[in-house]
Amino acid sequence: MPVHVIGGGLAGAEAAWQLVRRDVPVVLHEMRPERRTDAHVTDRLAELVCSNSFRSDDSATNAVGLLHAELRRCGSLIMGAADAHRVPAGSALAVDREAFAAAVSGALAAEPLLTIVREEIAGMPPDDWDNVIIATGPLTSPALAEAIRAVTGEDSLAFFDAIAPIVYRESIDFSRAWFQSRYDKSGAGLTGLGGDGADYVNCPLDREQYEAFVAALLAGEKTDFKDWEASTPYFNGCLPVEVMAERGRDTLRFGPMKPVGLTDPKTGRRPHAVVQLRQDNALGTLFNIVGFQTKLKHAEQKRIFRTIPGLERAEFARLGGLHRNTFLNSPRLLDETLRLKSAPRLRFAGQITGVEGYVESAAIGLLAGRFAASERLGGAPALPPATTALGALLAHVTGGADAKTFQPMNCNFGLFPPLAPTTGKPPRGDDRKRQMSVRALADLDAWLGTRVAAE
Repeated sequence: MPVHVIGGGLAGAEAAWQLVRRDVPVVLHEMRPERRTDAHVTDRLAELVCSNSFRSDDSATNAVGLLHAELRRCGSLIMGAADAHRVPAGSALAVDREAFAAAVSGALAAEPLLTIVREEIAGMPPDDWDNVIIATGPLTSPALAEAIRAVTGEDSLAFFDAIAPIVYRESIDFSRAWFQSRYDKSGAGLTGLGGDGADYVNCPLDREQYEAFVAALLAGEKTDFKDWEASTPYFNGCLPVEVMAERGRDTLRFGPMKPVGLTDPKTGRRPHAVVQLRQDNALGTLFNIVGFQTKLKHAEQKRIFRTIPGLERAEFARLGGLHRNTFLNSPRLLDETLRLKSAPRLRFAGQITGVEGYVESAAIGLLAGRFAASERLGGAPALPPATTALGALLAHVTGGADAKTFQPMNCNFGLFPPLAPTTGKPPRGDDRKRQMSVRALADLDAWLGTRVAAE
């Protein structure tokens, strides 16, 4: 019998890939294009609807970069496609979003053990589906979300996620803007690819321009909330730019508009504030405005963002938007292998479990697929060590977090067990992170070796 995977985002695609790699048949259910969402624009699997960045690719001192490295060693489809279609972004891993989604869709469509069904699952899966992975992400259809609420007996938690606008490169005024990464930091050498230390477009603002820009954000007309959305909190890692501006006049200067590590070549000085744009496709024709996710109305976005020096004539390939995300109280509801405690045939994966970020979603999808494959093949799922990024993230959402205050979480070293005590002075800062990363990769390799022997 096949394993049914519901949802063709990053988590669902990765889960399906891990299953078929282990010769387990899969039926992958994706509701697009039969039913659209407020954020997707294509019917491709693994479409990226927010940023095109997978964030830091530094596996030595960054927990997300370490997660990248672990996923590569696990044969991740998502990481393979990201590496194949990356674009310059300093030390980050950013991708050509269309080429990336096309690669993932093509790889899955070519699998003989995989059947892709375009339909909405508008309720609990049928009882004869004995092994199901629900990876419907933050945009779970209302009918399925209601069915999940009914079976869990809990209200879903929710937050808003906002999308940043994308600008055509040819419409940027380079008599005002320039290319530079902060501190001229390049991505070259992390995975053999990357930029040249000048991967971001920088648009400088002096004090007067910055204060006028903040005032315009605060006064701009925003998207109205529905009554049932009014009390839904934002996730702090993806706040709309105007919400950040509401938190204080200088909040943006210490956030996405911070000018540190940058020098305006026309003045030889650091500007008061900077708006950065990052390449969004392999051709280098599209750039997204970094950290400028927004709930401003479309006409207001054009008016206000064109006051930024260098963007006065900006043409937008995509304007920003806002959508509502939902996630489970996973520490209370899921067991250590991501199964719903009250209905173990159902397993959850991706952002609906309360992880935040593309890579984290794919990671939970990878684990869900491996766990489901073990069950289907008659074995017992083996948990990754808690000292790995995969294990730390899994442990957090399945019991490590406080269920009373559970909120979406990115991968970070705070989720990892501490290093073993030593007789000397304990490592701190980057030294501590490097030791945690070395330990993680060694423990992951041992786990993967055990898994290969068992399979």
